[in-house]
Amino acid sequence: MQDLLISDGDGATVKVHGAEAAELWRITAGFDAATISACGDCGCRVLAAVALVDLVGRSLPHDASSALIDLADEAPTLHVYLRDSAGCEHRQWRDPGYDEWCGAFGIARRRGRRGLR
Repeated sequence: MQDLLISDGDGATVKVHGAEAAELWRITAGFDAATISACGDCGCRVLAAVALVDLVGRSLPHDASSALIDLADEAPTLHVYLRDSAGCEHRQWRDPGYDEWCGAFGIARRRGRRGLR
């Protein structure tokens, strides 16, 4: 597992590195229970803030647990955004959550990208 960056889209972030990121991914089962949109090729995803609080609260303890709960509780919207450092082009991410995720991280949306038909 690469590094993880979890952001509220408004500047507040939690960074988790290397083995700690892998452990967080494992104990949250890949954040699946809180995921509302995700790339099919990597760990990048849009998470429901309230569901993230519930998921982290019922998972095994982790050094980042309190920071993640605080981030989600104080998020200015209903979503928080997870980015891994895998360097994916997100070709399999074909729903509107991709645009929201790009905006949260200030990433230009890839040109020529097609959505589902």
